[in-house]
Amino acid sequence: MGASDAERRVIQLAIEPGLVCLRGLSPKRLRFEVEYGLERGTSANSFLFTAGTTATGQPVPPVLVHPPGESFAAPFLEQLAGLVPAEAALKVVVGHVNPNRVSLLRRLASQWPQLMLVASNTGAKLLAELWDQRKPAPPGSTQPEPVIPPLPAIDVVKQEATRPLGDGHELTLIPTPTPRWPGALIAFEQKTGLLMSGKFFAAHLCSEVLAESDRNSTEEDRRYYYDCLMAPIARQVEVVVNRLDELPIRTIAPGHGPAIAESWRSLLADYRRWGETQDRARLSVALLFASAYGNTAAIADALAQGVGRTGVRVESINCEFAPADQLLSAIRSCDAVLIGSPTLGGHAPTPIVSALGTLLAEGDRAKPVGVFGSFGWSGEALDLLESKLRDGGFQFAFEPIKVKFSPDAATIKTIEETGTALGRSLLVEQRRSQRRSAAGGLSESRSDPAVLALGRLVGSLCVLTTRKGEGETRLSGAMVASWVSQASFSPPGLTVAVARDRALESLLHVGDGFALNVLAAGRQSGPMKQFLQPFPPGADRFAGLELQESPGGYPVLPEALAWLEGRVKQRMECGDHWLVYAELSSGGLLDPTGVTAVHQRRSGANY
Repeated sequence: MGASDAERRVIQLAIEPGLVCLRGLSPKRLRFEVEYGLERGTSANSFLFTAGTTATGQPVPPVLVHPPGESFAAPFLEQLAGLVPAEAALKVVVGHVNPNRVSLLRRLASQWPQLMLVASNTGAKLLAELWDQRKPAPPGSTQPEPVIPPLPAIDVVKQEATRPLGDGHELTLIPTPTPRWPGALIAFEQKTGLLMSGKFFAAHLCSEVLAESDRNSTEEDRRYYYDCLMAPIARQVEVVVNRLDELPIRTIAPGHGPAIAESWRSLLADYRRWGETQDRARLSVALLFASAYGNTAAIADALAQGVGRTGVRVESINCEFAPADQLLSAIRSCDAVLIGSPTLGGHAPTPIVSALGTLLAEGDRAKPVGVFGSFGWSGEALDLLESKLRDGGFQFAFEPIKVKFSPDAATIKTIEETGTALGRSLLVEQRRSQRRSAAGGLSESRSDPAVLALGRLVGSLCVLTTRKGEGETRLSGAMVASWVSQASFSPPGLTVAVARDRALESLLHVGDGFALNVLAAGRQSGPMKQFLQPFPPGADRFAGLELQESPGGYPVLPEALAWLEGRVKQRMECGDHWLVYAELSSGGLLDPTGVTAVHQRRSGANY
């Protein structure tokens, strides 16, 4: 479940005289989008420069940078009203435009009649398009619609520009459009060296302190956020990072999570390093989409997250803003095409219809396609995409993903696994092609003496099981694990290597718990058969099994030799695997006379 209104609050964090951060706090998961998957709550950072005068004596009104979305509206407006009188000519820098943000801006316009908005050129166009839009009402609804105030005047920032503020402050505004956030606008304050970076460098966690204590305290959260939202647009992100690196930054304050004061350069370096994986990938998936209310974009993010786990590059393209040559190039060069659309008034948006035409005309029928999207009361757009592509002779990688309204946690997980299955299938086909071109000869790596020697390392055969969440939002998973080792005596701990493309990997972040079921020699075939079989996306790995539970509620296999319960304390990226270290809290020996099953390999090139 998402956080209730009562659990959300807004606090004031003083940065310096005349500048305060208004931080919205939600201790629980706010939404079901993939980037909230670590379930550490969230925060939304806005920045208020109070009214003052410029160096030449000109009066400057209060300026609010990066207002939050509607989710924090009530506590945010209460705090803002205590700082800015209703008669003030408040200026609002809108760094990100979506329906949720526009909903709050309307309330600002009602409460501050002299409001002026500041937006990038694309952001201004989006504001004009979304301002009078309402979500479709349920059939038969008689609920009166609230009055929408007129769209305020907009100060349009067409290119990088500077605006004077009071008390010697000066704001540099930098348009940073990407396919995911075409109207993005970053703000940099010269006097303080404060970079208000919006979606860049963010992390979803609930924290009352202004800045992180050190990089290690938030690195996993920022990496997870990058993988969810930035990896599919890595090339555009690198361009933005290179521009920001030229600024005299002292502190980075993103739209979500604590600020980075001591080690912001290492964070920029991390962004570049994390993007290198995308650049090295030989296979790619083109992800074409448009999104009216953010729901189709959430599906696109989950698909991208799943595909990306396999090491296949994702190129995300917002069809509403992409030039025709970029769209054509992506369709011709990729190894699979996924196209997603909302249904608006019984139709697909015009940019999606145009993209579909390009795909039908230029797409390679030998490459798989996929269709996805959300809808309210009908789904004609998805039916159109599916029928046209099937009639055009395209082969579908998966059945069309059709989500009514917003996807929930279980649906997001299933969509991720669908993306992972696609990535794996592309890699399998790549390996088949390589074997065919090698005319059946042994690959060099498999015959390398060192790789053969590596295969002589043996490990215990285990089944790792986990559950996370409660009720309808509960997620579960299991996998066979043989790269397991005791790692410490005090406290007792172990490490387990988890492949990046395992469905279970997303449930093994710091703070997550699991049970490790150690299999018994002679009795391992049943569990191995159960958990080595290919599961379709979203399938229950434990269906039909008689299970026990560890004290923490994690599945224990009765036929196991022993079990251990642990909680993840650290993770380290190791090539195509994550090495997970867990401290153990309990365990049990189910068969005192049994012997541990071990995994004998012929080569270190595979399991």
